[in-house]
Amino acid sequence: MKFSELGLSPGVMKAVTEMGFSELTPIQEQTFALIREGRDLIALAETGSGKTSACGIPLAERIDPAIKAIQALILVPTRELALQYVDELDRIGKQSGIASFAIYGGFSMSIQKAKLESGVHVLVATPGRLIDHLYNSTLTLEQVRSVVLDEADEMLKMGFVEDVNFILSCILNRHQTLLFSATMAKDVEELANTFLHEPVRIELNREDVSPQSIAHRFRFIAHQDRLPVLKQYFAEENPGQSIIFCNSKRNGELLFQGLKGVVNSLEYIHGGLEQDRRTSIFDRFKKGKIQVMVATDVAGRGLDFSRVSHIFNYDFPGAAENYVHRTGRTGRMGREGVAISLVTGRDLDAVKKLCREKNIRPSWDGRMPDLNKEAVKGGNPGGFRRGGRRR
Repeated sequence: MKFSELGLSPGVMKAVTEMGFSELTPIQEQTFALIREGRDLIALAETGSGKTSACGIPLAERIDPAIKAIQALILVPTRELALQYVDELDRIGKQSGIASFAIYGGFSMSIQKAKLESGVHVLVATPGRLIDHLYNSTLTLEQVRSVVLDEADEMLKMGFVEDVNFILSCILNRHQTLLFSATMAKDVEELANTFLHEPVRIELNREDVSPQSIAHRFRFIAHQDRLPVLKQYFAEENPGQSIIFCNSKRNGELLFQGLKGVVNSLEYIHGGLEQDRRTSIFDRFKKGKIQVMVATDVAGRGLDFSRVSHIFNYDFPGAAENYVHRTGRTGRMGREGVAISLVTGRDLDAVKKLCREKNIRPSWDGRMPDLNKEAVKGGNPGGFRRGGRRR
């Protein structure tokens, strides 16, 4: 379906056209009418499926710019996701006079208060900072018509269960609630049962949550060979903009030092950095000013980097969900992408579990290990070859 067939208001339609949108993604097509009608919704979808615009565009259609009050509230787990959301909403609403704003920790409360008092229609917030404003500013939720819980499973995993419950209990007027999540864990289900009214449930690619446009390649090597093999990939394949994931801040620092002088335009981001520094790195990476970013899982969830062609798992993630979210930083919105994972003997059980749970058929660069045997004894990694079948 085309956006031109939806009967959008002139301002939103003009903005959508300027953003280069023509055809709706599957999740946009399935959710648009429901959101526009004010229905409650539970949407489970693959990462990179267009969820931000899927709710942002129909929400813009429900906003009355003449009412100088918060009409839509979007809760997100991190500052980076809040900023990304506001950037998208600003583009959607700029022709319609819709004001969007984000509040999050680590930024001046007084500046945020001043902006809120000047009039905001769509508020994006991390739970903790929103509660700070509810207690310490004039912010009210009396005019809220729509509430979005984005990355709901991640918010609850990060310990925001009580905060989210408190915020939702503060919205006394009738409103719609939209819950977006990659998984439907027990606590997410309980949240939905408590606060959503007869929600429509949409599950896309339930058996296959990793984007179809990604080529999943694995390389079985000895632990001590990871850095030279990674350098070989960069030398022989000349990948485009890339993110290299590590499991810990210490491992990331060692890798960052090891890659200096080997790859151009290199940065390292992790949760221990000051918020302003993290935001600066994300912004420069998104604009293409940084070519390679070493990262911990702070960059593995929800963020949209449209230029990324390659994801490298220098450390293989222990949880299958982390693999999906890391690799989902490429192959966004149907674009092609490559995910290359360096696998040692200790990782083979995790690889087996990943392939089974997420329906991934791995393509091996070099010798394919016997997963039934080598997951136990470790194995002796083989040689290098380029390429790999798309699953």
